[in-house]
Amino acid sequence: MSEASAGVAAAPVLRSWLFVPGDSERKQEKALASAADAVILDLEDSVAAQLRPQARDRVAGLLAAHQRTAGPQLWVRVNAPSSGQMTADLDAVFAGGAPYGVVLPKVSTAAEIEEAARYLDMLETQVGTPVRRTRLLVIATETPRGLLALPQYPAELAAMPAVATRLAGLTWGVEDLGTALGVRSPHDETGALTFTFQLARSSCLLAAASLGIQAVDGVHTDFRDSAGLLKELASARRDGFSGKLAIHPDQIAPINAAFSPTPAECEQAQRVLAAFAASPGAGVVSLDGRMLDRPHLEQAQRILAGAPGAKNC
Repeated sequence: MSEASAGVAAAPVLRSWLFVPGDSERKQEKALASAADAVILDLEDSVAAQLRPQARDRVAGLLAAHQRTAGPQLWVRVNAPSSGQMTADLDAVFAGGAPYGVVLPKVSTAAEIEEAARYLDMLETQVGTPVRRTRLLVIATETPRGLLALPQYPAELAAMPAVATRLAGLTWGVEDLGTALGVRSPHDETGALTFTFQLARSSCLLAAASLGIQAVDGVHTDFRDSAGLLKELASARRDGFSGKLAIHPDQIAPINAAFSPTPAECEQAQRVLAAFAASPGAGVVSLDGRMLDRPHLEQAQRILAGAPGAKNC
């Protein structure tokens, strides 16, 4: 799988991904009324094991009532491939209709992603959904083995066409990895991530870029800490992430704003495109005393492509 293009089918860039428990009608109503680009109906960590059957039924009903209607895309976080619950989750969910995508947690190997993708092939055929229409967002750093496997993803997934056409993005997490490692805190005395968690974040970003898919930043777990969220968003956008997971509707507006181009960015991008258009075939152009080459053009094109709901351009 080659850098950037990777042969992966194009997917819309989603800025905000809002988790909501699969068994909570009240929270689901709030989430669906929010401006989130995607709502993730959770069947994993936010649902007690004894309530999972009811949650599956509720999620299936919600999908049946909102099949690709206006509003946030509906995704479902299933239980991990290693849990023994993933296929039961998917069977129940698809009884209501295919979600836009599936969030796959606690992934340790590329083979687990392929396992989920092949099961989706079968379910889509059964319910009459176009095969490989259901996308995948992989939480890739929740186990130590998963973090170590990330550098091999580009090569391994190249041999898995069932995965490549589904994979929409990679994201990373702190809590489960920290538990597996037995760490006391993922942050140092200044509040910065310690090295291992910086490695997880950077590895996710690099693997996503190599695959040509979206890199989605992890959650800011203190939804009352607006200053901390803004700090994380500034860092995420600076470093190349294009979206962020959320756990509360109040986090959606700042996330959407952070990953939408500003009017100034749009204007500059349009000027870059105009400079290249004025010199057809040129590899380098001059603008405001600066020499611009192909990476500047590609960045301007990316900005002008925008994100769902971005109106500045």
